[in-house]
Amino acid sequence: MRLFLVCIFCAVFSVSFSQEKAYTSYIDVNYFKGNIALHNNDILHLIKGHPEGVILGWNKKTYGFKDWEQRYNYPDYGISFAYQNLKNDVLGNNYSLYAHYNFYFLKRHLMLRVGQGLALTTNPYDKEENFRNIAFGSKIMSSTYLMFNYKKEHIIDRFGVQAGLSFLHYSNANVKAPNASINTLALNVGIIYSLDDVEPEYITLLSNEEKETFIQPIKYNFAFRSGINESDIIGSGQFPFYIFSAYADKRINIKSALQFGTDVFFSNFLKEIIHHKSVAFPEDGVSGKEDYKRVGVFAGHELFINKTSLITQFGYYVYYPFDFEGRTYVRIGLKRYFSDKWFGALTLKSHGAKAEAVEFGVGVRL
Repeated sequence: MRLFLVCIFCAVFSVSFSQEKAYTSYIDVNYFKGNIALHNNDILHLIKGHPEGVILGWNKKTYGFKDWEQRYNYPDYGISFAYQNLKNDVLGNNYSLYAHYNFYFLKRHLMLRVGQGLALTTNPYDKEENFRNIAFGSKIMSSTYLMFNYKKEHIIDRFGVQAGLSFLHYSNANVKAPNASINTLALNVGIIYSLDDVEPEYITLLSNEEKETFIQPIKYNFAFRSGINESDIIGSGQFPFYIFSAYADKRINIKSALQFGTDVFFSNFLKEIIHHKSVAFPEDGVSGKEDYKRVGVFAGHELFINKTSLITQFGYYVYYPFDFEGRTYVRIGLKRYFSDKWFGALTLKSHGAKAEAVEFGVGVRL
């Protein structure tokens, strides 16, 4: 489940808090209780009791004053704070801060919230004092949460209610080992309070044809990504990595583009793994002279939401001199356009459900 790590909206890229008077806002307070999902047998000893906590949210409504608000059915955006007691002294408690979007369905009675941010854990792994906590290798982690609720506003004056399912994920994406991660699936119930007496009418100026008709030539993207990561061998050290990407994209409508391109990976942590295996496991046939570089080709999709876009890419290594987690990889994350051409990116690269790295990138779309 580590694919959820950065998979959807980050605080730096996704939220712009303008203070126009035409917008209104509300707060919600949600209690949740549930279970830690057993996604990895190694964390079985960490699952005790039923984790519970509170999620507080501030939400700003949209009414279609901008075209993208109408295309996505007038979503809300805001910030939220979560406290979670994991019901295990080894795991401790988590405190998280997120940026989020709320998307609506079925006449705005069903809400899907997607939040991405940072979490602080009170009791991370320590080789002497807390060696059993293989879930959290660092005190600061990335966190993603999803909330799928039935929602009813203004039941009594400004008060409303919502209830449904929540999913919370904590991981540092192999920035530091260990990193088994924790996923919580919970039931939640909450109270909504509107901060404004009067709401403006929703604007519906875009016709269905205007929403979908969009023509743009093929664009060429060049990106550089970097960061640090560590192998699953605890104490093996953190190393920088560098990725150069080139790909073409074609907009198929105003919301979506298809991508095809190539990545070149310089992952220095693989040098340490290659050396370690050549010394510790000679029966595996690793000489220690294997190349640590990899080259992949990928196909992908980009979903445009205002100046932010969500990217998903599936890749295959065509140059693969050392076997590490298989020949296929997945990248998912965000791009934020600072102009018509230049963008920043925050993405997660993984092999299936196993994260390899969080990538920070910059690029140009020509």
